[in-house]
Amino acid sequence: MQYFINVILPIPLEKLFTYSISETEAGFLQPGMRVAVPFGKTKIYTGLVHEVHSVAPTIYEAKDIHQILDDYPIVNTFQLKLWSWIADYYMCTIGEVFRTAVPSAFLLESETLISRNNKVSVQEGDLLDDEFLVYEALQHQPILRVHEISAILERKNILPVLGRLLEKNIIDLKEEVFEQYKPKMVRYVRLGKEYLSEESLEELLNGLTRAPKQSQVVLSLFQLQAVSKKPIKVADLEKASNSSSAVVKALVDKNILEEYFVQTDRVVYEGVDENADLKSLNEFQTQAFEDIKENFKENKVTLLHGVTSSGKTEVYVKLIEECISTGRQALYLLPEIALTTQLITRLQNYFGEKVAVYHSKYSVQERVEVWNNVLQQQPKAQIVIGARSALFLPFSKLGLIIVDEEHEASFKQYDPAPRYHARDSAIVLGNLHKGNILLGSATPSVESFYNVSRGKYGYASITRRFGNVLMPEIELVDIKEQTRKKRMKGHFSERLLEEITETLEAGEQVILFQNRRGYAPIVECTTCGHAPECPNCDVSLTYHQHRKQMRCHYCGYHMALQQSCLACGSATLDTKGFGTEQVEQELNELFPASKVGRMDLDTTRGKHGYEKIITAFEEQELDILVGTQMLTKGLDFRNVNLVGIMNADSLLNFPDFRAHERSYQLLTQVAGRAGRTKKRGKVIVQTYNPYHQILKQVSTQDYQAMFQEQLYEREQYKYPPVNRLIKVTFKHKDYNKLNEAAAWFAKSLQNIFKENILGPEYPPVARIRNQYLKNIMIKIPTEQSLTKTKSAIKKIENSFNAIGQYKGVRIIYNVDYV
Repeated sequence: MQYFINVILPIPLEKLFTYSISETEAGFLQPGMRVAVPFGKTKIYTGLVHEVHSVAPTIYEAKDIHQILDDYPIVNTFQLKLWSWIADYYMCTIGEVFRTAVPSAFLLESETLISRNNKVSVQEGDLLDDEFLVYEALQHQPILRVHEISAILERKNILPVLGRLLEKNIIDLKEEVFEQYKPKMVRYVRLGKEYLSEESLEELLNGLTRAPKQSQVVLSLFQLQAVSKKPIKVADLEKASNSSSAVVKALVDKNILEEYFVQTDRVVYEGVDENADLKSLNEFQTQAFEDIKENFKENKVTLLHGVTSSGKTEVYVKLIEECISTGRQALYLLPEIALTTQLITRLQNYFGEKVAVYHSKYSVQERVEVWNNVLQQQPKAQIVIGARSALFLPFSKLGLIIVDEEHEASFKQYDPAPRYHARDSAIVLGNLHKGNILLGSATPSVESFYNVSRGKYGYASITRRFGNVLMPEIELVDIKEQTRKKRMKGHFSERLLEEITETLEAGEQVILFQNRRGYAPIVECTTCGHAPECPNCDVSLTYHQHRKQMRCHYCGYHMALQQSCLACGSATLDTKGFGTEQVEQELNELFPASKVGRMDLDTTRGKHGYEKIITAFEEQELDILVGTQMLTKGLDFRNVNLVGIMNADSLLNFPDFRAHERSYQLLTQVAGRAGRTKKRGKVIVQTYNPYHQILKQVSTQDYQAMFQEQLYEREQYKYPPVNRLIKVTFKHKDYNKLNEAAAWFAKSLQNIFKENILGPEYPPVARIRNQYLKNIMIKIPTEQSLTKTKSAIKKIENSFNAIGQYKGVRIIYNVDYV
């Protein structure tokens, strides 16, 4: 009887692939194990076993697998179910989910090795120059890699050369699969076995009198052992004895010291042994906690709507404690890595080493270790805190999922596929595990609140700030009027400067929010009006002053700041608009005695970039912090009394149906950073339109009015939560071909769905990385089947792909477009 396995490959192809295995392999392999499999002529991929069966494929002959890579499944059945749901719902392939879900170290790479064919005699005179160079190199070295041959020939494209050598049978190719993950081994030392008795030890010390450095190392080892019962690391011994590794090596070579290695995790909790007691909840938190538990009894997804600084985290902590006391795992999802740095410390104070962290700023090796700890249900990974990718970890006993700041757009992945929404996927994951799901926010998304109003979700609220601190006072400043009267100093109104001065004099801190990084978004010639644009994208280049560079924020293209206009040669260049860098510079000029910090994508690139800035601000090393929307979410600074919003209009005037909802959320969240301890905070909002409805709702903290107004508008124009949205994007470098293809697709959609098809239309930025973009928006009413709609779209895509002239036009689906 023949045996086969169906394998998921990390490539964007719809179906699974079948490979042949032996009977013993069939007895050993289980779903979730990795196997290396040949694919195409020479490539070897890491495949994931989906199922073991005995049905031979009909279209092709199954190849044998290359090798088995695991002793046990590294992916469990819960994950495979979630992956299938994500692939199906978000209209992508399970291979794309596989590639996103697992750390890249698990996707073994294959490398082509080139060796000489010794069975063939070679006439050197018949070889071309480049062929001879490769042949000669292989006589000195039995195996060469592709990049090594590329270096020998000093050119990138070496495939034609290898092709000719293969035709002449001079070389052989083979693929070598190599493991990317290497466990971290720490070097420890102990005294050699011969010197454990007192006599031999005394003899040793007398013998070392002529080698004072070696003697010092041995004495330091005794001192370290006397202080701590733990094994002694070589690095600690070198430090304690003030000696070099060469001295330690000499003692090891003499067998006086014995070295050994222990595998350790790269991220280790180094806190105190005693964990802090949980804080007791106040009456409002207790009420919310009880309401949440009541909803959990009915197996309802629950929304916790708590105003900023109401102490939602303490409620989460209480729920996590209850969850892990029953032996189950808890997952705490956050939209931004910036938030995890503050929260990790708080959770570790309560739960010590039970907390594991998982996000993209961690190295691949560190992520593999967290993955393995969760898979093996280690005590050090009972609570996982992380950004959206933590959703894919191999949980087997998930009892609680908390999605904090659930309204955040950062929970939605944009590129590459799968374009999933972590909040919605977390709800599916929680249901698979029969666990509880809690969504928390001070400004819930319209969709979540709509689900509450229809009774689909449970609801709990905290309406008072912790310690009964008053909500911040919000003041709107009309900068149109101020500009007309010439009362602006740079981008600061008189009112904002006055408040900053008072706050700094009182020894308190200030946060300023400007949702644009760089110095200025446009550098314009005042003579001819020319502004440098990106050659690959349809956007102007942003000026970054600290690097004296013009940069594109879409493709990364950059050039030095020009001294004169590229169009007319005039030296009259001026900047338009302003970003965080310019605000920082103006502050340094206006308040030279104050320390100013900046928090945006440019200053937080390193692994600990967020941590350094947040810690410096917490410890009051900085007086003023300027930042983009990274500042707005859930950060807790005790000494901030003033928040300034530099320009609220840039948020409101955005071509998106969610612009007003987003503005309300962002402004309320920024305002919530002020006055979080005893004193009432103050928020100054600078705007050209102080009578805007959203700004009024922000200043009166009227979420209900915003919700009703947005819901009414969306019902009128058929937008979520009343309708579903699928955005179809077309990409191609040929402008005309893209137009024809998008028009054909839109016509086919209109033939089936008749109405509710918008477009094809160009987005605000219609070309990125030399590819033109065009969008079609499909609105799906509640009564229309989502599954049937998707299968109809897929049928149209199949017909589209069969048309030769549209070959190469890429189609991207974005379901529940945010």
